[in-house]
Amino acid sequence: MFAICRRTFIAAAVAAALIPLGANAAEKTYDADVVVIGAGASGTAAAWAAAEKGLKVVTLEKAAFPGGTGQFSEGIFAVESRMQKDWNYALTKDEAFLKIMNYGHWRGNAKMVRAFVDKSGETIDWMQKQGVKFEKLFSNYPNGLYTWHIYEGRGAGWIKLFQEKYKQAGQTLLTETWGEKLIMKDGRVAGVEGKNKAGDTVTVNAKATIIATGGFFDNKEMREKYLRFPDADGLAQKGKTGDGIRMAWAVGAGEEGAEVQASYRPGPRGVSTTNHVSATAKQPHLWLTPKGERFCNEVIMLEWPFAGNALERIGGTMYVVYDSKTLQHMEKDEGIDLGVGVMVPVGTKLANFEKEWADAEKAGWAFKADTLEELARKTGMDPAKLEATVKEYNGFAAVRHDAQFAKDPKYLREVKTGPFYAIKSVASTLGTLGGIKANEKFEVVTPDETAIPGLYAVGNDVGGMYGDSYDLLMAGSTVGFAVNSGRIAVDSAEAYIKTLK
Repeated sequence: MFAICRRTFIAAAVAAALIPLGANAAEKTYDADVVVIGAGASGTAAAWAAAEKGLKVVTLEKAAFPGGTGQFSEGIFAVESRMQKDWNYALTKDEAFLKIMNYGHWRGNAKMVRAFVDKSGETIDWMQKQGVKFEKLFSNYPNGLYTWHIYEGRGAGWIKLFQEKYKQAGQTLLTETWGEKLIMKDGRVAGVEGKNKAGDTVTVNAKATIIATGGFFDNKEMREKYLRFPDADGLAQKGKTGDGIRMAWAVGAGEEGAEVQASYRPGPRGVSTTNHVSATAKQPHLWLTPKGERFCNEVIMLEWPFAGNALERIGGTMYVVYDSKTLQHMEKDEGIDLGVGVMVPVGTKLANFEKEWADAEKAGWAFKADTLEELARKTGMDPAKLEATVKEYNGFAAVRHDAQFAKDPKYLREVKTGPFYAIKSVASTLGTLGGIKANEKFEVVTPDETAIPGLYAVGNDVGGMYGDSYDLLMAGSTVGFAVNSGRIAVDSAEAYIKTLK
């Protein structure tokens, strides 16, 4: 009897092992007023804004936790906020609007940009009302525009707060769940079909659908098709495979802005922004091509998109070169000339340089040599070209005038005192900034700008905010666009839902 039972148990176990993964998958159906696809900065803002209005919301999030890259943000754009008025900061909505449009050569969606700018100041009040605390106003560069409202706890802080409020309101967040296909009914979008990690089919029937999937940089095929430099170092882009964009296109959405990406500060590939050896590469020292030739005014590091454009043009790889005297300036004397965001501000002394150097050198992106000839050999630069370039550059430093690229003399530092250093840097990006065509209400539209009923898109999935390049003039604009587009989309969705009753 025992032998029979044992054989039966083994047979059952073998049979179970042969069942394909997902064979026990279920079908799960939810009904909602609003379904939000994605729970990063834009999706979180949209979901809570909808919940706050008393709408029933279901949010799908592909990752195990909400937040996305919005967690790492330091602040948010706004103009004519109460904080700015209290500080007597006089930048107006009109001025901000014109600066954004002129920067992009009026290739952006003017009505969308205006709606975003006009909403931005009130959004700071809204966030403060929710319990978000702001530390200060900040600018990316000297004499810049103080549009960056720095919040406590970085983006992770307010996203966690909003998600807690969302949960306390009894709303639904489905993690490790993603959308695959929009549901069409009577000519309108009526929800989304998707999957979860367990293989279940998840259907959300909704009156309004908001796409907030964060772009497509983790999709190699789309990168290579749309981006000027698809091999840039993508920072925290895992899972951003363009799901929402492709779903929108599949139901007739127009295409806009798919070629725009957020060029970030060049630096060593895959290295933390707070690494002190890496920080030396994000300075306006001597920037050289892999052959050893200078190619730009290095002060463009102040404007990351400019730096990205220049570096992309030469192939995406450069060496930042400096000598031991300049290292002492950064490490012990005055500190770094250019801040690396809020985390490593201007004047920071790179006290961790020596401690972090060995790992940087071992990783193959940091080089040190007693002579320029040795440095050329280690990096692969042409020794003769490196020698000639450094000689010419030192001549500019001696007379305090850069006759080649008109670099500000305050940043002209000789490369004379060994040992010499070279940091291998590559073009990097904070992600893609477009794909879906939408109007100023963040309704998704067809190529001829006819709204697709019930469908909205926000954040990095939407084109129209930028013209041809990421705009760093308005610090905090990416997160600002995410949050404000989310709020505006919910306002539009609420009005639309009322017409269905």
